[in-house]
Amino acid sequence: MREAGSRAVAIKLPTLQVEILHSMGIVVPWVSCERQATSRTSQEPGVAVPKGAQPIAVSSTKITRESFSETRHLPENLPQETEVEQQSDREVDISRMSLSEIAQAISECKACVLANTRKNTVPGQGVLEPRLMVIGEGPGEQEDLQGLPFVGPSGRLLDNMLAAIGLSRQNNVYIANTVKCRPPGNRNPRDEEIKSCMPFLRRQIELLQPEAILAVGLFASRTLLESTAGVHALRSKDHVVQVAGRSIPVVVTFHPAYLLRKPADKRLAWQDMKKVWKILNS
Repeated sequence: MREAGSRAVAIKLPTLQVEILHSMGIVVPWVSCERQATSRTSQEPGVAVPKGAQPIAVSSTKITRESFSETRHLPENLPQETEVEQQSDREVDISRMSLSEIAQAISECKACVLANTRKNTVPGQGVLEPRLMVIGEGPGEQEDLQGLPFVGPSGRLLDNMLAAIGLSRQNNVYIANTVKCRPPGNRNPRDEEIKSCMPFLRRQIELLQPEAILAVGLFASRTLLESTAGVHALRSKDHVVQVAGRSIPVVVTFHPAYLLRKPADKRLAWQDMKKVWKILNS
């Protein structure tokens, strides 16, 4: 309210703005509408109306999503329900994609915050119908720059581990990650980021149908096996995952980046690689 001499003057607002305020439970008794409705008035209990001011007149018009979207000065991206429906449709579409379509969809994906900082997406690399599928945690700095999984020192170590049992990404292995974009600063992937990428990974496993899966590192192991145990506990047990009606053996081992920091554990990783060889050759 503003003073005009000694007389109080009510501030006038467009009817729609007053209705929006009222729909939000906000009653400002010294604000009046440009157009008065005679059906009913609304005044908040316990709030005195200054002398000379008129209470808000609220029409019976219901404020709907349509009326919000038609008002230019209000945001258009209101509905959370629509976002949930779109995510559901997206997962249904992924279940019908080919590998090339998955790679394209990953390159366009903005389902989580990792899309804001990535340089390249890293869908995967290897052969169709591989004997072994290697699943890691997420791209690092070099993977982000090149758009390929497991490059740099950790990639060379992984290639050596595979070569020791007669495998390679060029001949009989496909390599992918749990998340397809690099977490900033190589931090651990968050639950919501893993959840966003899981439909892609599930579809890749369905299409590739590997004879076995090698899960390297904590997050790949926990995600695939839906476990909270650590790598040391998981690698000592036999595991199987069910994908598209098939039972696929899973071997858990250490991430190559970890082995570069703790070379003493390479002897344990060698035991895991021998387990892979036994599965593929039994």
